[in-house]
Amino acid sequence: MNAEALVRAPAAAVDLLVRGAHVLDPRTGIDAPHDVLVREGEIAEIGAPGSLEVPAGAELVDGTGRHLFPAFVDPHVHLRVPGQEHKEDLGSGTRAAAAGGYCAVVAMPNTSPVVDSASGLRSLRDGAARDAKVPVGFMPAITRGLGGEELTEMAELRALGALGFTDDGRPVVSAGMLRKALQYQRMCGGVIALHEEDPSLSGAGAMHEGAVSALLGIAGIPSVSESTMVARDAALAGYEGGRVHMQHLSAQESVLAVATAKAQGVQVTCEASPHHLLLTDEAVRSLDTRMKMNPPLRTEEDRQALITGLRDGTIDCIATDHAPHAKDEKEVPFEQAPMGTTGLETAFAAVYTGLVEPGVLPLGLVVEKLTSGGGLLDLPVPMIAVGSSANLVLVDLDATWTAGEHGYASRSSNCCFDGRELRGRILMTVAAGSVAYRERAFSLSPEGAAS
Repeated sequence: MNAEALVRAPAAAVDLLVRGAHVLDPRTGIDAPHDVLVREGEIAEIGAPGSLEVPAGAELVDGTGRHLFPAFVDPHVHLRVPGQEHKEDLGSGTRAAAAGGYCAVVAMPNTSPVVDSASGLRSLRDGAARDAKVPVGFMPAITRGLGGEELTEMAELRALGALGFTDDGRPVVSAGMLRKALQYQRMCGGVIALHEEDPSLSGAGAMHEGAVSALLGIAGIPSVSESTMVARDAALAGYEGGRVHMQHLSAQESVLAVATAKAQGVQVTCEASPHHLLLTDEAVRSLDTRMKMNPPLRTEEDRQALITGLRDGTIDCIATDHAPHAKDEKEVPFEQAPMGTTGLETAFAAVYTGLVEPGVLPLGLVVEKLTSGGGLLDLPVPMIAVGSSANLVLVDLDATWTAGEHGYASRSSNCCFDGRELRGRILMTVAAGSVAYRERAFSLSPEGAAS
């Protein structure tokens, strides 16, 4: 499986020279100011600051005082197509991704109807070829209708470009069903991505089970609801020689279970989301429904375990689990509100502000974790290297801005970081060789240099 599994609307390949930006790519080892020349959508030259000439017809971008990273890849977003376009659609979701510095995203299948058939996947890919602003990949369901009782036609879906399979939004409750899915996955390839939750333990919970839920009188979701399923599914993957990806880890016991499985040679990867890395259940005291997500925000001990997991390599990538909802759906009592927060437009700035600036995590590690998600699904990993497709994000790390102050590119505004002052602003995103986003104030000057 390769980049052909990703689909987007036609876009012109760009010719541009980014001059003097501080280039940081942890994979190629670049961490210094450089000129980067893009010709016909491909990185053509990398040179010392001011050393490269602007080719005729190319755009000159002044990168002085700014940083240039490989653009980000999100393996876990909800674009709500088909059937829930009032929340998000392929155009708005990918515009939000581009505004957040993403050059590719992977969409989940818990839509209306569920993406569980060849015709459904084909329709989505056709839609992305018309409307997507950045390349999009799709993960159809493991089971028909997310019902957990009958497998989808996995081989047929893989042949049509499925990156893998997931019942995200619901767990695969039956161990026998997951074992069968792993057997098919081993034959047809791809990865099984898992929403880890034991419904018999989470029940009707609306937040983390702990001191705060007891104080608020809200039914809780215990961390063992997640961690016991992580351990079970890792054991099944090890037994079958299958390949699994654990989605949106939230609990310290889950991190330990993944670390144990990796040490035993199980083919398991996992992700953490910005909200679980930065917030705890203390944020739920306000009963702000933007703080309601699944898995829920947990304790400070859980948050620290996730950060440690990023640092030591147990957690492979940062994924947003971008989950848009209509405004009226969230403007209800906390227990009645749907789970989920948006995150594509705030992910980098939130993590940079909360973890890099205070010195908790190095910037290079955060860039690595934001760009590695595609590699877990056998997609090319963005790199700043001569000959590579241009997947770049230009960032002003000194710029401060307020999340949501000028609205969102997403159709939805249910962002848990809404109203927060963040540092680190995305100025421009180049995705698969084309300019996918340019910050409004970052416009062309009469001389042709972006300023």
